[in-house]
Amino acid sequence: MDSKLPMVGISLGDINGVGPEVIIKTFSDSRLMKLVTPVVYGNGKILSFYRKALEMEGFKYNQIQEIGQANPKMLNVLNCWEENVTIKPGVATEEAASYALKSLEQATADLIEQKLDGLVTGPINKNTIQHEAFNFPGHTEYLVARTGVRRGLMLMISENLRIGVVTGHIPLKQVVESITKDRVTDKMEILEETLKQDFGIEKPKIAVLGLNPHAGDEGLLGSEEKELIGPLIKELKNRGKLVYGPFPADGFFGSQTYLKYDAVLAMYHDQGLIPFKSLSFGSGVNYTAGLPVIRTSPDHGTAYPIAGKGVADESSFRAALFAALDLIKHRREVSNFI
Repeated sequence: MDSKLPMVGISLGDINGVGPEVIIKTFSDSRLMKLVTPVVYGNGKILSFYRKALEMEGFKYNQIQEIGQANPKMLNVLNCWEENVTIKPGVATEEAASYALKSLEQATADLIEQKLDGLVTGPINKNTIQHEAFNFPGHTEYLVARTGVRRGLMLMISENLRIGVVTGHIPLKQVVESITKDRVTDKMEILEETLKQDFGIEKPKIAVLGLNPHAGDEGLLGSEEKELIGPLIKELKNRGKLVYGPFPADGFFGSQTYLKYDAVLAMYHDQGLIPFKSLSFGSGVNYTAGLPVIRTSPDHGTAYPIAGKGVADESSFRAALFAALDLIKHRREVSNFI
């Protein structure tokens, strides 16, 4: 990293989920302060509650009221509210969701205003958080709207696997009608751009999965591969792109063919995320590509059944933090984004 440590914001997520716990466990390793100035958006009372529950009374943090007060040698907690909040680990409540939204809104505002170099988002309850200010199926769509870009891409990343999805948080019955030439082209363009800009891959090789079982089996099991996906891949190849497929999804992962490519473009959420989480759970990271800002998150949700019990694994959150730092470094090197 350069001489100026990156300042990374962290939204607390649902206060009744495992977000506060994995944050505390991650930053209990003081060596991280040599790499990053972290700022948790929430309230010190929340961390104090979980610090006590985890029997980590020696864990310290610096409470601040604005970003300019951050101490580069400590975990900073920017207080987004002053009132007391009822904490019920493992319970989905609208109150908890409302404070998750307060945290996310202020962290996002500082990110957009370039007071932060990146953002790691804690897991939210996508049902209880619904509100006039958050009428979205997830973080990805919220951040696309807040940053004012036309499009974004959910990209799951781990050490040896990157999977983007053409359609994200929509019902399965809407997937087929959403697979259009324009949408697939958009996602492909974002994926290629982010591989170059954010991962330093000059000529990325991208594999594209088919929509239907056995990639349509020559039209026997569906026509999208022959009529849309295949011709688009040919068109992109003619433009000099290293794009291959469409591949049947099952054999593609079972045979480890994904290791031959820099990234994979799946047609829908579960087609990409089931193999990703099977291969990378605990070390995977969700990255929102296509934004003018950097946002990552762990690849798990609120995990209510284990919240407050001290058993949550912080590995994915730590991986999300390191991924954010790597992405910040790449953008600093190859562009003037930051």
